[in-house]
Amino acid sequence: MQVPSVLFAPSHLMSLLTLGINSAMVLDCGYAESLVLPIYEGIPILSCWGALPLGAKAIHKELETQLLEQCTANTGTAKDQSLPSVMSSVSEELVEDIKVRICFVSDLHRGLKIQASKFNLDGTAERPVPPPDVDYPLDGQKILHVKGSIRDSVAELLFEQDNEEKSVATLILDALVQCPIDTRKQLAENVVVIGGTAMLPGFLHRLMAEIHYLVEKPKYKETLATKTFKIHTPPAKPNCVAWLGGAIFGALQDILGSRSVSKEYFTQTGRIPDWCCLSNPSLEMFDVGKSAPPMMKRAFSTEK
Repeated sequence: MQVPSVLFAPSHLMSLLTLGINSAMVLDCGYAESLVLPIYEGIPILSCWGALPLGAKAIHKELETQLLEQCTANTGTAKDQSLPSVMSSVSEELVEDIKVRICFVSDLHRGLKIQASKFNLDGTAERPVPPPDVDYPLDGQKILHVKGSIRDSVAELLFEQDNEEKSVATLILDALVQCPIDTRKQLAENVVVIGGTAMLPGFLHRLMAEIHYLVEKPKYKETLATKTFKIHTPPAKPNCVAWLGGAIFGALQDILGSRSVSKEYFTQTGRIPDWCCLSNPSLEMFDVGKSAPPMMKRAFSTEK
């Protein structure tokens, strides 16, 4: 591709360049999963990372299910028809557009009530009053009637704890517990959230409320002395922060030149550096074809 040089860097680490900080707890809440990675003084703490299959994909699946089960549509000839009778399938593009336009994340108090009513077995828990219903135009003649109860409930699966008591909020706390004790205070006070799913209205407010709510539980109260958590506001939308950080790092020619591999160097030696730590100028080298892992061999092999 006629690229003069190449360097692979963790997106979590690149995100910190947009803020000018060296240490942070970075949560990437994207499409397929939510992944948290602590970074201390420019070094990713790989032993403390955590991930869950909670992201936009899970929300889309839940939203599609509820749309097909509960929603109706009006056509030019009939009203209140079931959605499956109007549409044979709901495309993911349509589901995503509905999510972006009309869905949101509830606050902690309301969210706990929604979860209680959802998993209620004895029928005593009452659901909060849902937001207003919304009419979503499918095309020139069809209008989808989306119930208000769907708008504030589909995002709750991000914060619903599973059988192992895991959620997006516990990812941060669990990773913090695994970090060295002298790094926890600084990491807790520098939380960075990236990823497209984090752009849902109310997500950051709910995440911070969940953290403060869970940190008082016995599971974390005895192990985490710090109770102060702060979320940074990067100078870009969450889904573009990593790209902006990569652009900033790519513009630093003096630093990039000493850490990237030029086309000429790789052609002559066939060796690539270990990019796990960008703050260490003396990078360990791998010999492609000898000591590199199988995936790395395939990625950097010069054979056709």
